[in-house]
Amino acid sequence: MHTVKLDTKYKTQMVDITEQVKDDVVKLGVTNGLCTIFSGHTTASIVFFENQNPKLQRDFLASLSHIAPSDAHYASGDSNASAHIKSALCGQRVVLPIKNGQLFLGKWQGIFFCEFDGPRVREYHIQVI
Repeated sequence: MHTVKLDTKYKTQMVDITEQVKDDVVKLGVTNGLCTIFSGHTTASIVFFENQNPKLQRDFLASLSHIAPSDAHYASGDSNASAHIKSALCGQRVVLPIKNGQLFLGKWQGIFFCEFDGPRVREYHIQVI
């Protein structure tokens, strides 16, 4: 398993980690298998998302903010309750096939680390089998 550190810069943001994951898959030398990308944080997520139009990323984050607004009253009283909800909705991992030594992605698919409670120093983990 390989751990990657990531500095997020904003309260909420999406960071494209596709190239880092692709590089790690090549370095690990697995020809055919599976790659899991995992975040151990409860206020961040790993998602597949469209990687050509950055405006879609803003739309995605805005839509999540409508579902779990940061200024809503939450029973927990936690100041970051909305970040926990967004993370639970999006999930902490994705799994991709590896074919002929490369990640098998759709034409417009990317892998994104989603920050919901930043800025912070974060990490995610890549495991290939």
